[in-house]
Amino acid sequence: MSTNTTDAEYWRLALTGDGEGFATIFDRHQHRVFRHSLALVPSLDDAKDVVAVTFLEAWRKRATVRFVDDSLLPWLLVTATHAAQNISRAARRYRDLIERVPPAQDVPDPAEGLDDGPALGALRTLSHGHRLVVTLCIIEGLPVADAARVLRIPVGTVKSRLHFAKRALADRLEGTRPGTPLTEALEGNAR
Repeated sequence: MSTNTTDAEYWRLALTGDGEGFATIFDRHQHRVFRHSLALVPSLDDAKDVVAVTFLEAWRKRATVRFVDDSLLPWLLVTATHAAQNISRAARRYRDLIERVPPAQDVPDPAEGLDDGPALGALRTLSHGHRLVVTLCIIEGLPVADAARVLRIPVGTVKSRLHFAKRALADRLEGTRPGTPLTEALEGNAR
């Protein structure tokens, strides 16, 4: 169809299932509806919503839309005005509701009150290399040979670091309550 084809003709095509008819009307009028909407709503996103609602309503009411001189634009602009009023009203209600909600009180984060405990504190005092060996062999339960492969160091180095780390942790944890997973693991692996 040519550029002289009216909206009413494209609309008749759309009603028969031709998607190109509706797409042509959308392409022809979306910018005008958008500019019109920008003057009626507070934000760019709201104007985009108005355009979407307007064309959705056009399709929803496709059997009853009215043409003025074979143009759908006047109907679209009136529909956009109503959609803008609805969107603005909804935004105003939302803002009013938010203003009525009491402000949040500062509630402390429960995690801030937690203490790492003596085991984690002792583990943090070890060097990085010793912590890795303890984490892999004791906490994760990897065999020494696997830990050596993962760390790319000799098995003897893993054993040495593990021995030193267990001694250092045992010294630091002396006098703390038994039964924590790390102290149990140290006692079990020290044998």
